[in-house]
Amino acid sequence: MFILMIRTIILYILLIIVMRVMGKRQIGELQPFELGITIIISDLASLPMQDTRIPIIHGIIPIITLLFIEIIISILQLKIQPARLIISGKPSILINNGKVDVEVMRSQRLNMNDLLEEVRLKGYYNLQDIEFAILETSGQLSIIPKTELSNATKQDLNVKCKQDTIPVTLILDGVVNHKNLDIINRDEKWLMTTLRSKNINSYKDVFIALVDSKGKFYTQLYQ
Repeated sequence: MFILMIRTIILYILLIIVMRVMGKRQIGELQPFELGITIIISDLASLPMQDTRIPIIHGIIPIITLLFIEIIISILQLKIQPARLIISGKPSILINNGKVDVEVMRSQRLNMNDLLEEVRLKGYYNLQDIEFAILETSGQLSIIPKTELSNATKQDLNVKCKQDTIPVTLILDGVVNHKNLDIINRDEKWLMTTLRSKNINSYKDVFIALVDSKGKFYTQLYQ
């Protein structure tokens, strides 16, 4: 009995350390590969706890191995954009400019009841109030409402306003996203001129640069 308690304490401490190293995310925010690793780690830890015939090292080694795999995958996603797309995929726009995209819904195997449920959980009850609904890679739904119907109701105050749009990332980890430049009808020359106006001379110095939902250029350098 005493040995079982000691094994349980050791594995519990190891799991806490592993989860701390993996980062502070809620279950609903985990990427698919992170969720898979989390499930496998919990199962590996339970086996030596239940069966004292299994050497505890047979539980520790696979857990540490999975931790290193998770770290390597995270680094690949951070440094290599194609790897990020392959491992985590990309967000899907379910509602685009106020219209439900049926093809995207089908590709994500979602029906209207699923979408309406998620929309209601976000505090919206009418599809016509939504300009964009984005299914993130974590499975969470992000919503950009119609600007005139957002909080501080500009429509009620008769304030003329420009519709918010989806932020577009132009540089991530020092790498230019040429596809997104095409989306906003800009080229690399415009991007470099904009950076130089902010005293930035190289893409590699930029951690992130984007055009936000208001159409303003935002950038942050590496610390």
